[in-house]
Amino acid sequence: MNRQPMFTPQQLLSFVAVCETASFTRAAERVHLSQSTVSQQVRRLEEMIGKALLERTSHQVVLTEEGEKLLGYARRIIALNGEAHDVLSDKWRDGVLRLGVPEDFAAPTAGLLAQFSREHPQLRLDVMSGMYVDLHRAWQREELDIMLIKQPGGERPLASRPEPLLWLDSAEHPCFEQTPVPLVVFPQLGLYREEMCQTLDTLGRSWRISYSSASLVALASASAAGLGLTLLPASCRLPGHRVLDASDGLPPISHFELALFCRSPQDELQQALAAALVEFCHLKWQ
Repeated sequence: MNRQPMFTPQQLLSFVAVCETASFTRAAERVHLSQSTVSQQVRRLEEMIGKALLERTSHQVVLTEEGEKLLGYARRIIALNGEAHDVLSDKWRDGVLRLGVPEDFAAPTAGLLAQFSREHPQLRLDVMSGMYVDLHRAWQREELDIMLIKQPGGERPLASRPEPLLWLDSAEHPCFEQTPVPLVVFPQLGLYREEMCQTLDTLGRSWRISYSSASLVALASASAAGLGLTLLPASCRLPGHRVLDASDGLPPISHFELALFCRSPQDELQQALAAALVEFCHLKWQ
């Protein structure tokens, strides 16, 4: 198998400089080489191709038809070489930012992330959305740089705000008066599940798990349809829901918060995205 001769980046840089300046002297100044070296590199290209690339006179340098063809390829090769260097060096500094968000914040924050990406075009966003337990484990394994999470009060975040919760029952097919009370909950270790069960135990009410899902949207829909009582953020309330409160014997649950964690707050990129999330979610710095 015959190997084709390879154009070197320096040969192409010299060739493009001659084409754009129409002068070997000015081209040599641009690429910081001697005029004889630039001439030698262009001559080597012509030998490799077997055709003249430039027509030289005492007054000017003019591209031949083959020279015009090579010029386009040369510019593309030089640009690609520069891009490869930037990606693999510190110049492509933005790199990857790993963000974890609750399921119900994945879609609402898409516009914010799109704007952030436009401001940092080299950035790649790796976004994980899911349950509290999954996000928290990923954070502990240092798989996330920034985490927006719903949690019971405790671990001190960078910023936070209270997360209002509502007891939600179906307006058309109420479940709270049933015995045992059917519950719509997250899987084990999911948020709000323990609070629901403990509250009903304290009230002396028997209960059963009627529906379990890791999807917040699914839980909201299931409870509105009459599959059971649930405890969810106020933002999840649907038209088919009936809100229960202290007048129904159910106490408010007020110790949950929406919290933001940033692994390296001193990092400019992480700091910028964290600040954008704080403003978007109306959080307060701690």
